[in-house]
Amino acid sequence: MRKETEKLPKIVVLLGPTACGKTNWSLRLSKKFNGEVISADSRQIYKQMDIGTAKEAGEWRRDGLKKTFYIQDVPHHLIDFLNPGKTFSVAEFRDRAIKHAKMIRKQDKLPIIAGGTGLYISSVIDNLYIPRVAPNKKLRNSLEEKSNEELMLLLKQMDKEAVKKIDAKNKRRIIRALEVCIFTGEPFSKQQQKGDPLFESLQIGIDVDRDVLYERIDKRVDEMIKLGLVEEVKNIVRQKYSWQLSSMNGIGYRQFRDFFDGKCTLDEAISILKRDSRRYARRQHTWFKRDNRIEWIKDYETAEERVFQFLNS
Repeated sequence: MRKETEKLPKIVVLLGPTACGKTNWSLRLSKKFNGEVISADSRQIYKQMDIGTAKEAGEWRRDGLKKTFYIQDVPHHLIDFLNPGKTFSVAEFRDRAIKHAKMIRKQDKLPIIAGGTGLYISSVIDNLYIPRVAPNKKLRNSLEEKSNEELMLLLKQMDKEAVKKIDAKNKRRIIRALEVCIFTGEPFSKQQQKGDPLFESLQIGIDVDRDVLYERIDKRVDEMIKLGLVEEVKNIVRQKYSWQLSSMNGIGYRQFRDFFDGKCTLDEAISILKRDSRRYARRQHTWFKRDNRIEWIKDYETAEERVFQFLNS
């Protein structure tokens, strides 16, 4: 175990459901406290997928021997770097995020992990041991043909504890749990063990009233359509990326599959996107509410003061 007297490097985590304002707050905090952002968004990792993931406009700049993505002159990491045809595991995120956080601290700057992907955040905060099981395309294709209910029954036979914790509506997550169980021969729930903490962390959750959040989500979707979301999806489809890919199966993209297949109108697809985005926000909120270490704050000024206290404690 780590000695109690040993000081851990400090990091700030900014989290919350989609459209709660994480990007704005993270940029302001970074400018105030000399910070760099580590994105914890499982959708914004992909290149070419900007509008549908609500990725803020930025640019790649060369920093010595490496290139860094900048948004409003703030360095960002783990964003806009992966081809849509590639996969990126939680284990890979954990390793890269920890490496970036340590490098940022060495430069006497503040690492700010910002995003809404709960497992990404937990993998760093709780120093999770995550099994490195490569995706198996053949197995995934066979499981994809089954319903969520059938998959959950299979998972129950292999890992009853995982069934209690996993989102029964998240098919991709259920399939991943089954994949890990099958190829390791061990329960998925026992393979995400917590290690000794690597950082002293302050977790701030942005607290937005549900009605206000839903209104923001609807407005955001309308703005995405104006910015050219349909054309963005069309361009990716033209490149022969499968709808089964993790990138294409995310919020903002899969909702247009029936539209491009001629099975629904554009207005229907937009309505489904708004509905699914609200549901996603509810799932995010449920995930984060389980962690009583998160401090929920309604206004930016209070968050800034809390970060100041944390860094000077």
